[in-house]
Amino acid sequence: MLLKRLNAEDLDLVVKTLHEFTTREAPLDQRLKWDETDRCPADVVREMLGPEVGLHLVFLPEEYGGMGGGAYDVYRLSCEFAKIDLGLATGMLAVALGTDPIRVGCTEEQKAKWITKIAEDGLIVAYGVTEPEAGSNVQNLKTEATPIADASGRVTHYRLSGVKQFISNGSIADLYTILAKAPGGPTFFVVERQTPGLTPGRHEIKHGIRLSDTAQVLLQDVVIPAENIVGSREGEGLKQANEVFGYTRLMVAAFGLGAGLAALDKAIAYSVQRKQFGTYLAEKQGFTHKLLVPDSVRLAAARAYIEYVADLLDGGTTDRQVEGSVAKLFATEAGNVAADHAVQALGGYGYCVDFEVEKIRRDARILTIYEGTSEIQQSIIGIFRMREAVKSKGQFYLRMAEEVQPLAEVGGPAVAHAARFLADAAQTAFRAKLVRQQHVAFEYATAMTEVETAVALARAAAAQPDDLMKAQSRLWAAQVALAVPARILAALTASDGLGADDLSRLRQLGNLEGALALQAGRLADMNLVAERITGMKVAG
Repeated sequence: MLLKRLNAEDLDLVVKTLHEFTTREAPLDQRLKWDETDRCPADVVREMLGPEVGLHLVFLPEEYGGMGGGAYDVYRLSCEFAKIDLGLATGMLAVALGTDPIRVGCTEEQKAKWITKIAEDGLIVAYGVTEPEAGSNVQNLKTEATPIADASGRVTHYRLSGVKQFISNGSIADLYTILAKAPGGPTFFVVERQTPGLTPGRHEIKHGIRLSDTAQVLLQDVVIPAENIVGSREGEGLKQANEVFGYTRLMVAAFGLGAGLAALDKAIAYSVQRKQFGTYLAEKQGFTHKLLVPDSVRLAAARAYIEYVADLLDGGTTDRQVEGSVAKLFATEAGNVAADHAVQALGGYGYCVDFEVEKIRRDARILTIYEGTSEIQQSIIGIFRMREAVKSKGQFYLRMAEEVQPLAEVGGPAVAHAARFLADAAQTAFRAKLVRQQHVAFEYATAMTEVETAVALARAAAAQPDDLMKAQSRLWAAQVALAVPARILAALTASDGLGADDLSRLRQLGNLEGALALQAGRLADMNLVAERITGMKVAG
């Protein structure tokens, strides 16, 4: 399969440019000052889009002046940027997100106009969807787009009125893609900054990502030409928004991975320098096996799944909203936990500004909220994966079990155990109508995410000679083998809605005793991972 992506040399050059630019224009001491004063360095954001750097060109099509990068390229750039600073990275995310409706919804003539302008002029773009009362429910729009017709009845302009909330790049953008309620349904419009009636509103004072600009966008009788509609007709906005979710959620998943890796790296560096009671922290199982190894394992699973989804998208299968949700849910939650563990790992120093991990912790917290909360992702996964499992009569997960069963070296049988259980348990809960209870549906979504990430990691580890990845895969497989049946059985038992026969059968299929037996060798694998990532021998 021919994948649409940059060649390795070009991608490495982009990443190198990113590191050189941020080292020069946004060193750590400067970023800490911006964070302390809650300042978005708009000049730095503009420069990263300027002709000398042009980071935004990665996700713009070649025919309009971009580099034509694919999902994998965007993931790599996003992950590397998040390792440096999530606030600045969010500025780039907003440009990509704001451009996406144009990329997927505009006519060729419109793309030639707007995307070329974004590429050549380095425009800061903002995505104007969220509203004070709409939140994640974009169908509850209040912003109105009223058509203005000429004497013949032909619509020549639209008048936009409303308020957009929590808009990244909201007060510094040159161009906005605004979702508004037109007579034909929700519709995106391209609005230029200088259009009368468009003004930035309140600047949000945030817990984290303070280097990103977040503000209201006020639209008061903003009159724009009819040709500024995204596409050729009204009512396509929700479809266009859904079409970009696979990409944008993968981008935020990459942020979670990058933030988690940055936090883990700092915790590891501290562990090999800090001595307690005569030995380094990296030599103590109580430290490594609690605060380093689990994060190394989860982040490895997150990376494997993100790269799997990137391959799907770059291979031409663009309708991957559910996979995007799985990636975002898992990677952002993993990044948050890793950041929290890094603060704990550094003790009192972790709580102090100079050591940066407290900033990473504050910055990472937004990742499970913006671009769809973790709960929204669980809802999407629960609904659509349940439908897939039932429609296929369990084959959706049984095929995964069949694929990984032979991969004993990477924990394949343990993953297969969880996947087979999930295939049956999903159909059973659906027949009993238990997934109408949101708690049960969310527990299934978590279990589905665990199984699918374990499959991705086992697949990736089996293809690599790296004994570290193989150990990480065995550890995640063993955890999933126990966690999935335990989670689902607990939820079904708590619901009191499943018949005794079905519950007994699922308990037998879940085989918790067998899942416990699959934990054999975990401590040795934890020791291996700890020693590989720290370079130090772990004491018993």
